[in-house]
Amino acid sequence: MASMRTARRMFCAAAQAAATPAPSSRWERLKRSKAGVWCGSLLSDYKEAFREMVVGAWERPLKSSVYLSLLGGAYVCFHTKPDQSSFEAALLERSNQLSLLSPWIRNGISDGHVQSLVKLRNEGRLRYASLGLLSVVYRADYDPDATLYEARCSNLSVPWRELPQRVLDVGFTGCWWMLDSKMKDYDINNDEYKHLPAHLQTTTPPSPQQVERNERLHRDSWLPLTMEDKEEERKPVDKMENVSEQSQIKL
Repeated sequence: MASMRTARRMFCAAAQAAATPAPSSRWERLKRSKAGVWCGSLLSDYKEAFREMVVGAWERPLKSSVYLSLLGGAYVCFHTKPDQSSFEAALLERSNQLSLLSPWIRNGISDGHVQSLVKLRNEGRLRYASLGLLSVVYRADYDPDATLYEARCSNLSVPWRELPQRVLDVGFTGCWWMLDSKMKDYDINNDEYKHLPAHLQTTTPPSPQQVERNERLHRDSWLPLTMEDKEEERKPVDKMENVSEQSQIKL
C-alpha cells in the first residue's frame, strides 16, 4: 500500500509539472508589464501618425511642400541666429572702421549710433536675449554686477512691456540689421553739403550711355599717343611754303 501511494504521488507531481507553463523570458515579462504596454501603444500611435503623414503628403504635394519649406526655413533661421559674441565682434569692427576716418568725413548718424553702443557696452548695460528664430540686443539701466538697491529690487525692475522701446538691434539670419543699416554710407558726411543748393545736395545715378562713354574714355586714356594727325597737318603747310618760295624766286 505504501508503494502504491508513493507511485501515485510521483504521477501527480509529474502531471502538475506538465500542466504548469514554462517560465517566460525576461523580454516577455518586460513586454507584458505596464511600462512595456504603454511604450508599445506609444510606438503604435507614432507609427500610425507617420503613415498618415506620408499618405497625406502623397495626396497633397503642394501643401506638404509649403509645410516642408516653412520647417526648413525655421531650422535655418534657428541655426544661423547670431549670438552675443557676434554682436560684440560686429560692433568693434564698425568702431574700427570709423576710427580710420577723419571726424570731418564721418557720417553723423553712423558715428553717433556706434559711439552710443560702445558707451553702453563699456558701462555693462547691453543685454542679449534669444527669441528662438531671432535675437535682440536691448539696453538696461544698470550693470548686472551693480549692488545698488534700485538695481537689485525686483519691484523697481523694468517691465517687459517697455522692451520694444529699449531694443537696440535685431539679429536674424546671421546679421545685425539695425547696425548694418546705420553704417550705410558711413564715410559720407551729409553736413558738408547743407550749404549747397537743393539740386546739388542729391545725386542721380548715371545712365547706361554715360557709363559706357566714361568706360570708353577710360580705356582710351591708356592707349599710346599717335603723331600721324600732326604729320598730315604739317604736309599742306610745307607745300604752301614751297609754292611761296618758288613764286618769290621767279619774281
